[in-house]
Order: sequence, then structure tokens, then C-alpha cells
Amino acid sequence: MTLWLTRIVPDPRSRDARRDSAGAVDLHHRVMSLFPDHVADDEPRRRLGVLFRSESTPAGDQILLQSAREPDLDRLPAGYGRAATKPLTPLLEALRPGLHIRYRIAANPIRRPGRATRELYRLKAVVPLQGAAADDWWARQAQSSGLDLGTVHSSPLEAARGNRRSDQRPVKHDRVLFEGTAVITDADLLRTRVTDGIGKGKAYGCGLLSIAPHRGPQ
Repeated sequence: MTLWLTRIVPDPRSRDARRDSAGAVDLHHRVMSLFPDHVADDEPRRRLGVLFRSESTPAGDQILLQSAREPDLDRLPAGYGRAATKPLTPLLEALRPGLHIRYRIAANPIRRPGRATRELYRLKAVVPLQGAAADDWWARQAQSSGLDLGTVHSSPLEAARGNRRSDQRPVKHDRVLFEGTAVITDADLLRTRVTDGIGKGKAYGCGLLSIAPHRGPQ
């Protein structure tokens, strides 16, 4: 299966781009609108392998969109911004055990305490993790993704928020950015996790694992 990576650089003068950047739900619908199978529920996202991440860079804001089908960039509104797509197949085919890589992921680290623990400490059913607890969560996820972590830099991000269009129920996924270096221990497992994404909140900008060969000092 071919994976595609699309980089969208929104034009801040575009009303549509400004609206999408303000809400995770609107951005979800925007990226899904680039595919002809788009409907309102979450199943097309899984079927099309859609994952995305919005991020700020020194050159400005951008949206990274990964998908199992090439998106139709002509579906973006006029003046939305610049966009380009490339296949990820060469990168994925080059993965091998022992290869040093750089990684980045905006994830939704959570814990689901048992009923007794929730009642004892008056916790919610889903507890977002921060600091060392979030780092431990990422270490477990990385190990189960075929990675041996080298360095980890984590920083909290603004939560992915919005209201579902179908029923106006609020959406909120706390996010932490993890980036650093690692060594591949299982290339097949890593390819699967890159394709499927990691953690919860995938429909709203969480879970896209970006990797690249690390050519710096080992």
C-alpha cells in the first residue's frame, strides 16, 4: 500500500484557512473533504488512512496530512494556501533494524483508571497525562512501535477542540508534542504504526508519527 504525505501551508489571508486553524473539528472536515469518499462519520478516516497534524514552524504554520489515497488538492478553496503531495513509499521501504531516525508526534497521552481508583480519587474516566507521566506513556508506545528511544523532548500543546457538527457535542483532546531520536528495532512494526497512527484523537489531529533518517552524531 502506498502512503501519501501532503504538506499544506495555509495563507493567513484566507478566511477558510483561519477558520480551520481555530478548531480541530473544522480542520478534520477540511482534510476529509479532499477525498471523494467523504461522509460525516469517522469511518472514511480509517478506511482512507487519514492522519494529520497542524504545527507551527519558523517558516509559518503548516498542516501535514498522511493518507492511503492521494488527496485531490483542487478541492481546497481558492486562495487557501500552497499544497504539495509526495509518496512515502521510498521512506517506508528504507526502514530497517538498527537505522537511526528522528521522530515527531503530537499525541493524546491518557490513562483510563479502573472504577475503584476513579471512585477513591474522584477521577474522570479518562485522565490526560502530563510531564513525566506523559513521557512514560510515550516510552511504552515507542517500544511497542519498534523503536528504542534515544532522546525525548516533550512539550504541551494547545488541546484539539471543537464541536461536532452532527450534535454540537464538545470535542477536546489534550496534546503533547514528542520529538527526538530513536533506533529502529522492528521495521515491520514501525511501518504498521506509522500507517495506523498512535493513541486516541486521530480524527482531530493526534497520532501522526513522522520519521526521517537521522544523519547527525549517533
